[in-house]
Amino acid sequence: MMTLHKRNWLYIITLALITSGILSGSKLQDKYFKPDKSLAILSDVLNELDAYYVDEIDSDAMIKAGIDAMLYSLDPYTTFFPEEDSESLKTFTTGEYGGIGAIIGKREEKTAVIMLYKDCPAQKGGLRVGDEISRINGEDMTGRPVEDISSLLKGTPGTSVQLSVTRYATEKPLAFTLAREKVILKNVPYHGIVEEGVGYIRLVSFMNHAADEVAAALTSLEESGMEKLILDLRGNPGGLLEEAIKVVNLFIESDRIVVSTKGRVAGSERTYTTTQRAYDPSIPIVVLIDQKSSSASEIVAGVLQDYDRGVLVGKNTFGKGLVQTTRPLSYNTQLKLTVSKYYIPSGRSIQKIDHRLPDRESTPEETRAVPKKVFTTQTGRRVYEGNGVTPDLEVDQLRWAPITASLIEKGLIFDYATVFRAQEDHIVPAQDFVLSTAQYRDFVTWLADKDYTYTIEPSVDLLLKQAQEESYTAVIREHIALLKAHIQHYKEEDLRKFEEEIKAVLQEEIIARYYYQEGATEAMLTYDPSVRKACVLFQDIQQYYDLLKANE
Repeated sequence: MMTLHKRNWLYIITLALITSGILSGSKLQDKYFKPDKSLAILSDVLNELDAYYVDEIDSDAMIKAGIDAMLYSLDPYTTFFPEEDSESLKTFTTGEYGGIGAIIGKREEKTAVIMLYKDCPAQKGGLRVGDEISRINGEDMTGRPVEDISSLLKGTPGTSVQLSVTRYATEKPLAFTLAREKVILKNVPYHGIVEEGVGYIRLVSFMNHAADEVAAALTSLEESGMEKLILDLRGNPGGLLEEAIKVVNLFIESDRIVVSTKGRVAGSERTYTTTQRAYDPSIPIVVLIDQKSSSASEIVAGVLQDYDRGVLVGKNTFGKGLVQTTRPLSYNTQLKLTVSKYYIPSGRSIQKIDHRLPDRESTPEETRAVPKKVFTTQTGRRVYEGNGVTPDLEVDQLRWAPITASLIEKGLIFDYATVFRAQEDHIVPAQDFVLSTAQYRDFVTWLADKDYTYTIEPSVDLLLKQAQEESYTAVIREHIALLKAHIQHYKEEDLRKFEEEIKAVLQEEIIARYYYQEGATEAMLTYDPSVRKACVLFQDIQQYYDLLKANE
């Protein structure tokens, strides 16, 4: 007989189906299937598998896979959260979790600390970026997935976790006992003055209190002499709609439409407006966007564009114009489902791809070929629907030289920063730190026995392998050796040719070891092309205002 646990899962499936609307209405039942018949078949399948399948089955995992597959057919954002994943959903919406405040990741086969949050247990307790976690609470972490290790580090605030870590240039493993705390992730991890009169705010999410953090940053920057603002939304995946509306309201006066939502269920059609007096309705703004700016980020960027309130710089945004809400289900499970689409003041939707086809991405040729409906901003500028939010001024993303990209990909920039941190207890403030020529030469010397293959090297190795297989080794080995010598020479030449570029990346990684996210951002601002373009635009303020005028 089917266990009670399986029946519970079937009950959850039924509720999920009901919640997503598949069971609502006789028309849908007639069009698709009768739920009671389908659930009976599912029950029979589980019974047969449980009774006769050659290996022991995990019914929980199978049911979860079935739910995921069902939701996957709808859109990429409708997601089921089992009880054990409820904490991750809470973190996504609130930015809070119980833990030590460390970001971890794989370095080859080992798990290392990739970044630390300032003033959190890991940083205060002495953990360093680059430390490799070998044991947690006495349990060996070798071969464990990052997700499992991250889960072990989290827990109820006030509880302790014991770590054993391996640190570069330290003979024996180091032991740490860290008391977990409530970690609050910042929506605004950095703000500062990038040049005289130009403030910069990095907004990375729209979790609880995002607008409050932006407002606090504005106050601080104005006290520091800010007259113009760069609002960086690049890489921001979105979050709470309410916070996006509040952020817009910081720059646009009350009683202005921000976004309208339209869905299938009665009551889903709503119009959201600004309700408060703007913090600053006139300060010139440049908004930085890219392909990873999504959802709430696109609302903020698109609304400021529709009201001609700021100039958008960067690349087209992701194009997610769908609204999700979370519905509680039985046994502490939850369903995050798409309930409506949203439209910004010009009337356009920012939805880029067919949300019913999560694996389908339009090619650039297809994107250009699709007729785009034309809308206009408040002053009459033409804007378009169907490709996310398009910047007013396009700036290509930073492209590293092949050697720089290889050093980053191979983790050698990261590893050398670990070496540097072990040798230097302190460095000057982030904004003043510059890697000297001698220090860069030390890095080049350290690279001598490291593998950082790139460009045509893999092809040369393949050529040698083919020659060996076809018994031509003796004929071409000498030529291949000569070619490899030339490539090595070019690699050494590239280390000189792209010294400034490599130094900039290395400086950023080193600064992050001492000053964490804030320091890394300060270092990035010195060479970031979109930030530089925004500063140039502010220097020619007439060009800024010309971009906000109606198209000819």
